[in-house]
Amino acid sequence: MIKPVKGFSKLSKEEKVSWVVSSFFKENPQAESIIKRYWNDDHALQQLHDEFIENTISNYYLPFGIAPNFLINGKLFAIPMAIEESSVVAAASKAAKFWLERGGFKTEVLATTKIGQVHFMYTGDKQLLNDFFTEVKPKLITDSKSITKNMDKRGGGIQSIVLVDKTSVLDNYYQLHCSFETLDAMGANFINSCLEQFAKTFKREAKSFERFADHEKDIDIVMSILSNYVPDCVVRAEVSCPVSELNEDEGVTPNEFAEKFVRAVQIAQVEPYRAVTHNKGIMNGVDAVVLATGNDFRAVEAGVHAYAARNGSYSSLTHASVENGIFKFWIELPLALGTVGGLTNLHPLVKLALEMLEKPSAKELMQIVAVAGLAQNFGALRSLTTTGIQKGHMKMHLMNILNQMGATVDEKKLIAVYFEGKTVVHSDVVSKFNELRGV
Repeated sequence: MIKPVKGFSKLSKEEKVSWVVSSFFKENPQAESIIKRYWNDDHALQQLHDEFIENTISNYYLPFGIAPNFLINGKLFAIPMAIEESSVVAAASKAAKFWLERGGFKTEVLATTKIGQVHFMYTGDKQLLNDFFTEVKPKLITDSKSITKNMDKRGGGIQSIVLVDKTSVLDNYYQLHCSFETLDAMGANFINSCLEQFAKTFKREAKSFERFADHEKDIDIVMSILSNYVPDCVVRAEVSCPVSELNEDEGVTPNEFAEKFVRAVQIAQVEPYRAVTHNKGIMNGVDAVVLATGNDFRAVEAGVHAYAARNGSYSSLTHASVENGIFKFWIELPLALGTVGGLTNLHPLVKLALEMLEKPSAKELMQIVAVAGLAQNFGALRSLTTTGIQKGHMKMHLMNILNQMGATVDEKKLIAVYFEGKTVVHSDVVSKFNELRGV
């Protein structure tokens, strides 16, 4: 049983590793070498990574892959993806190639507004609070000018501040609901700085508002924080073609494919159990690009799933239809992304990823990310409604299984050849491996 440690953050990196190894890995002599094996020999680069977070003891690698042949609004892209799951990059690439010959992906940013809120409690007269807000609102904006001046110059900044009465859901609860335009920055620090200034001004001015009674002057600020739910920061991506061109799946006619595909999407629209897995597949593509470009995938995940439940029931993020012989498949996603600030200016691979995408604006990155999600969902539904998901997924997973068993390069080649055209089942791989080894 380990004991509490004091001053861990003040220990050197070597000391942190020593404590971890002595506390958790007494019977694992390889633990320390595994931890240090992932250190980078370039001292400056390693120091950069060490300073991204606190208490760093090593680096945790994810594969950095490329999905080529994405035609987006007439322009060709190769999309960088950072992810550990087998078949994601392959499925995205296959979908990109399929739609490359059918007009590619069409995208449009519908809105870019982001939200922040000052949450507070107030027990006094509601009309008085409304009157106070009307009087103090210009001061809220004026007092935050030192924070917003650079953003204002670039065409962004504060869009609106609204007083919202939430007492119907929680006694005495109100909020300042604020909207912002942050341009190419994700904007979290900018928004939070503005909100905290709003809170200071709001509380200060309340104390000098003559019409408030003494108890009403004591507005209780609970917290000031941006929201990762961004239903007004939305991008749309779609593909379409004549049904007759959906002709690349063996054993299924284009009409049959289109009908089953649309039905699969409809099921995800009405059945939450299916919708969660359906949307998880979309996020395989979305998260991989968000990670590769140094953005916050947790914030994106939270906002996207809230959006999927915005109508009261969790539902599909994608939609499909067949009208007048035209198959259409589309997605609308709330995405608050940035191409400046944060890791975008620090992480060398993030810089390369953005350079590979020709240094996109935040709006352009929104469109690329949405396309990756749509392509991933198309690939998944295409497999599910034709050959089944396991054939392709397990084929990609084959190398993971063989690596777990310690297969040599030659053994991997022989077993890969054996399973060409077959559905990969874990037990069959083990049997074939044992056969090769004469076990």
